[in-house]
Amino acid sequence: MDATLHLAQQEEADALLSRSPLAALVGMLLDQQVPMEWAFAGPYTIARRMGADDLDAHDIAAYDPDAFVELLSAKPAVHRYPGAMAGRVQKLCQYLVERYEGDAEAVWRDAADGRELLRRLNELPGFGQQKAQIFLALLGKQLGVRPKGWQEAAGAYGEPKAFRSVADITGPESLQKVRAHKQEMKAAAKAAKAAKG
Repeated sequence: MDATLHLAQQEEADALLSRSPLAALVGMLLDQQVPMEWAFAGPYTIARRMGADDLDAHDIAAYDPDAFVELLSAKPAVHRYPGAMAGRVQKLCQYLVERYEGDAEAVWRDAADGRELLRRLNELPGFGQQKAQIFLALLGKQLGVRPKGWQEAAGAYGEPKAFRSVADITGPESLQKVRAHKQEMKAAAKAAKAAKG
C-alpha cells in the first residue's frame, strides 16, 4: 500500500493506515458509533500501546483477552465501547491468522473480481455488507486495488465523487462533504420514522 490516507486526520496515525493493510482493516472495524477520526486513530494507539510500529495479527490474536481489553480501555480509550471492540479486533486477527496466515493484504491481493473480494470482506468478523462495501470502495478509490467489477460490488460507495463514506475522504474538504451527506441521511431517516409514527 503506497497511497496516503487521511482518515484519522493525524499524521502518524494516517501514515500507519497508509502502509499497513491490517491497520486499515482494524480502523474500518472500529468505525462505528464514534467519530471516524477516533476510529481510524485506533490502530496507531493500539500499536503504540503494544510497543510496536505496526499491528501484527499473530500478536493480537494471541494476546490475553483481559489484558487486551485493558489496553483498549486505558485513557484515552480506543473506542466508546473498548471491551466489545477489543473482542472484535481479536476475533478479526484470529480469523486472519487462521484463514490468511495473519496477512491482511491477502484478503484482497489475489481476488479474481469485485464479487469475490466483497465476499471475502463480508466473511471477516465484524464486517457486514455495508462495512464490506465501504472498505471495498476505499481499496478501489484510494489504494489502487481494482479487480474487475469492483465498483459494481461496492454499490453506491463505488460511485465516483459520491462523498458517502470514508472511501471518499482525502482531506478536510471531502471530510466535510461526507459529514454533510451523513447528516442528510440521518435527517431523512428521522423524518421517515416520524412519518410512520
